[in-house]
Amino acid sequence: MTSEATVPGLSEEQMTEFDRDGITVLRGVFAPWVEALREGVETNKREPGPYMRSYTAAGKPGHFFGDYCNWQRIAQYESFIRQSPAAALAARLMRSRTARFFHEHVLVKEPGSTEPTPWHHDQPYYSVNGEQNVSFWIPLDDVADDVCPQFIAGSHRWGRWFVPQRFTGEQYERPQDGFETIPDIEAERDRYDIKHWALEPGDALAFHFLTVHGAPANASSTRRRRGFSARWVGDDATWAVRSGDQTSPPFPQLHEILKHGDTLDVPQFPVLWSAT
Repeated sequence: MTSEATVPGLSEEQMTEFDRDGITVLRGVFAPWVEALREGVETNKREPGPYMRSYTAAGKPGHFFGDYCNWQRIAQYESFIRQSPAAALAARLMRSRTARFFHEHVLVKEPGSTEPTPWHHDQPYYSVNGEQNVSFWIPLDDVADDVCPQFIAGSHRWGRWFVPQRFTGEQYERPQDGFETIPDIEAERDRYDIKHWALEPGDALAFHFLTVHGAPANASSTRRRRGFSARWVGDDATWAVRSGDQTSPPFPQLHEILKHGDTLDVPQFPVLWSAT
């Protein structure tokens, strides 16, 4: 567990931007970990976990796939989560006295993948409530501006929760949670402050679980777009039971252990930074 004395530098400007926009860019913070994470992703691809999903239909070009909750079996993932500055950075961005690891998520768009990632925000998918949270999306390849994930600045402050969408474009069933259908962002892009950047391996996009985002297809015939996400929660995180479809990740083994509103004091969600 990292102590407060070893928290890496993070500017007040970046923290203010994260608070205000729900998204900020951290340049080069994970560069030393890129090769290890690439190795982990290739292991993940060869040996997928039970939650691996392919979003590219048979006969379509490229390959868009995702997987999550593999950190306890892929050594490179676990080393990054426990030894990189991610936990300390997460705690500072969340303005939390602790950083608890929630899960990792890998999304890869191989060359020629024509599927966009639909507009959505993440917290309605998750079995967690609380305002202190952050995801790091870490590119493992050069990401041109035209394939970078795109974020609507300030959308985490809208006070609205949207029905989750599968990455095939279909909506989840969530009739009892009061979630709304997400607006047609693409049809009215000029109404929103949409942020995106060219990125290098080891940069990170740090964003709130409620920040609305999506991503273009990867139409390039040569470049890969491998992204590794590490998701963190802070002091106010509690277990959430959602109605309708199962959460993503589902964490089936925890539904008999945790009740709605419980703190996340289970081994699956370790506290990896504390302001001691």
